[in-house]
Amino acid sequence: MFNCFDWKKAAIFAGGVLFGTAGVKVLGSKDAKKLYVNCVAAGLRAKESVMTAATTIQENADDILAEAQDINRRRAEEEEAKSFEGEEGEAAGEAASD
Repeated sequence: MFNCFDWKKAAIFAGGVLFGTAGVKVLGSKDAKKLYVNCVAAGLRAKESVMTAATTIQENADDILAEAQDINRRRAEEEEAKSFEGEEGEAAGEAASD
């Protein structure tokens, strides 16, 4: 009758129960709570640092975009002025040949 009972499995089960109970006590202790609080605080500091860096990068990207748009606007105005001068010159040349 005792031969069919597996003592090894029973010992593993009992060890697991003890380990689980001890683990719950350790995880619920004041020292563990301090560790959790410090880990969360470090995570919040890291988040703030990342958000600051992201804001700085976004502001720089906005500045770069504005400068690029300004350069393109000035180039377009210069090209328009050159083409307008060329059209006036052609018109004057045609009037002189008449």
